[in-house]
Amino acid sequence: MKRICVDMDEVMADTLAEHLRRYNEAFEEEVTPHDLVGKGLWEVTPADRQAQLRAFLDAEDFFEDLALMPDSQQVLKDLSSRFEIFIATQAMVVPNSLGPKYRWLQRHFPFIPPTHYVFCGNKSILRADFLIDDQPRNLQHFEGKGLLYTAPHNLTVTGYTRIDNWQQVAEYFTTIQG
Repeated sequence: MKRICVDMDEVMADTLAEHLRRYNEAFEEEVTPHDLVGKGLWEVTPADRQAQLRAFLDAEDFFEDLALMPDSQQVLKDLSSRFEIFIATQAMVVPNSLGPKYRWLQRHFPFIPPTHYVFCGNKSILRADFLIDDQPRNLQHFEGKGLLYTAPHNLTVTGYTRIDNWQQVAEYFTTIQG
């Protein structure tokens, strides 16, 4: 059976929306995803706010209740009948996220067993046929087929098979045998 690794943040979970919500609330700003085309939030945030931007991520509740990316549950459930699905998230970048991410996955994706959660710091260790990720750096050294999941920060990136949403993920895998 073929294996698909799926990133969590900005692929399954709308991490950016929560980060923007907290940032805009704290600093009385109105930064939108449109403001981030080709850039990350870190790149448009003044230097004196960088520590607070990190503190949002380190908060115990940040990853606990993230919104789902539309259709991610149903498409992954359908794919799990034909493919071996692993969730690969760089949780070690934000160690406080381990518990909340685990609970979030259990709550929203109970059909994916915890033995298929990969909490890592570097995704170059992954061995799978496919990797769906929003970070081009994670696809660079991946030995299988990398699929770049569209997010504001990667809109100017070329050279990868781009997937804009979960319906496109479903369409991509329609003809691929697990």
